[in-house]
Amino acid sequence: MDTSFRNALTIDVEDYFQVAAFAGQVDPRDWGGFKLRVEQNTHQLLDLFDEQDLKATFFVLGWVAERCPGLVRSIAGRGHEVACHGYSHQLVYSQTAAVFREETIRSKACLEDQAQARVLGYRAASYSITKGSLWALDVLAELGFDYDSSIFPVRHDRYGIPGSPRWPYRLETLQGGSLVEFPPSTLSILGYLLPVAGGGYFRLYPYWFSRFALARLNRSADRPFIFYLHPWEIDPEQPRIPAGWLSRFRHYLNLDKCESRLRRLLRDFGFARVCDVLEASAITTVIGAGRHSLEYLCCESD
Repeated sequence: MDTSFRNALTIDVEDYFQVAAFAGQVDPRDWGGFKLRVEQNTHQLLDLFDEQDLKATFFVLGWVAERCPGLVRSIAGRGHEVACHGYSHQLVYSQTAAVFREETIRSKACLEDQAQARVLGYRAASYSITKGSLWALDVLAELGFDYDSSIFPVRHDRYGIPGSPRWPYRLETLQGGSLVEFPPSTLSILGYLLPVAGGGYFRLYPYWFSRFALARLNRSADRPFIFYLHPWEIDPEQPRIPAGWLSRFRHYLNLDKCESRLRRLLRDFGFARVCDVLEASAITTVIGAGRHSLEYLCCESD
């Protein structure tokens, strides 16, 4: 087990029918008609983390928190960090700034009331803070978040800002606010950035490759990585939703192997909450105004 680094372990707490892959098949107005599986799956993860004596950060969807208040209290009561995953799991760039702000206020207030602690971190649904939604960072700074983990420095059909920094950095928002950004982890291979941060990538790659990639970030890059997973990814018995082949491939691939892979990962690496990893990390890259602004980097990546 490599404990020379404390990497960030994160869970995006949402249910199987709320994912962006099924947005064309499941209307959010119909979510109330689905039987919730997120509570039992999240408790399964909490028990696993207790076994390993480690703490994680749980980015909780506001919609889930309102319906499962005991779950948030249990997460906080076991010593984990409660962070915000928005309210309705809609892509940020598909929302107006007013709707995004209203939903974020609602979710943050609910989580802070249930956890009885200040919520420091935010992660957008499907990492959907992109070049078209940088305004969301100003909202997050205004609402008192300390850090964000939404900007994936890759090209993808649904998310990503190619050319943005790969390691935790402090950025100045377009209107002068300030946040620390902790980007999902990537591995540089011949100049190409390969996502290795978890989720569907963790289920797609063979375990040996995930271990190799993440260990390389620790040893060669001398950096902690950030890993994410969803509670539904350890639930192979979840109901199947009819969808296109790509959505089904992304969602259902290797669900039956994910928990055993996760157990191996927790043995092979040291993990902690995002807030603790950031506190122990040197945040040396500062993205501020002018030529070195995040806005400039986004333009340069075109």
